[in-house]
Amino acid sequence: MKDLLEALINGELPDERGRFGPFGGRYVPETLVPAFERLEAGVREHLHDDAFQQDYRRELREWVGRPTALTFAPRLSERWGAEVWLKREDLAHTGAHKINNAIGQALLAKRLGAKRVIAETGAGQHGVASAAACARVGLPCVVYMGAVDIERQAPNVDRMQRLGAEVVAVETGDKTLRAAIDEALREWVTDPAGIYYLLGSAVGAHPYPYLVRELQSVIGQEARQQMLEAAGGLPDAAFACVGGGSNAIGLFYPLIGDDIELIGVEAGGTGDGLGQNAATLATGTPGVLQGAYTIILQDDDGQVQETHSISAGLDYSGVGPEHALLQATGRVTYVAAGDDAALEALEELCETEGILTALETAHAYAYAREWAKDNPGKRILIGNSGRGDKDMPTLTKYPARTRTHAST
Repeated sequence: MKDLLEALINGELPDERGRFGPFGGRYVPETLVPAFERLEAGVREHLHDDAFQQDYRRELREWVGRPTALTFAPRLSERWGAEVWLKREDLAHTGAHKINNAIGQALLAKRLGAKRVIAETGAGQHGVASAAACARVGLPCVVYMGAVDIERQAPNVDRMQRLGAEVVAVETGDKTLRAAIDEALREWVTDPAGIYYLLGSAVGAHPYPYLVRELQSVIGQEARQQMLEAAGGLPDAAFACVGGGSNAIGLFYPLIGDDIELIGVEAGGTGDGLGQNAATLATGTPGVLQGAYTIILQDDDGQVQETHSISAGLDYSGVGPEHALLQATGRVTYVAAGDDAALEALEELCETEGILTALETAHAYAYAREWAKDNPGKRILIGNSGRGDKDMPTLTKYPARTRTHAST
């Protein structure tokens, strides 16, 4: 495993088969093989080409609004007894880290001659980012979204439609992110040459985990430089929430070679039993899900299980294969935070720093707070993956503590 970690740090993984050690690969129907091969060839040709990188970096700078801020959290630091810094992806255009990947893949789709783009979404932020990115490059966009997620993420559904995308409700399976990905893959089969599938997380068959990691690594690259300049040194620990894992791999990958404790926080839901959480790496086992060999939530018969989380964006039965390798090597520690802890952390951040974070990110805050208690005086970096406006329909079901004061 040490050799695999060194290969990852040196940029040698995934290998030519699309594997991160034992994880990853490409397990897809024969009808999709040509589409994946065409995408892989396109990634090799364009992703690190100077012209593509110039276009991509210009869009990040002029349209996305990068670099995003690194914010010191003084009141939270005082409460926790730690030096707390926040990497503010909530300040990126459309309100989350998802836009980094969406605009990159939209530019790639244009270069590959796609006639239209399809995407999937859970919390809706990737759908919004895809709709915006496709509008930017001039491609029609269809977003598949589970019916359950449509209900609890209504503001983002409206945003996608206003940005010109068609939103298709998925009524099959668990009606969440996993079902939306399945439906998008079925649609891709119908026209693999004309359709570009803009996958939103570091999951699925090769080359998606690699492609998304490369596009999201701008988060950690910026954060590393900003910490050195603003804080005078790197953090002792960095925290990020983990669903599929794009936000976390974007923050972690540029920091893997540094002496920093890296901690990914999954959705602990309401309990430890199957169907009560989405803590894949904390409780799952190896298996194949949606094109990749990784860690998944499954029963003893290998049947993929439905999940639960208060956060739509973490409600997924698998995780990116690179995260599975990082856990296996011991380089990243993966833990879980429950629904109640996430809600409490979200409210604390609102009170102390005036930031309404996404419910996904609130899980990272919840565990970071506990870590700080055991490590007083340490410097902490938290990836603030998105803003919480989209979660208001959920949050209204859990009223904040009353702070109305009578006038005198």
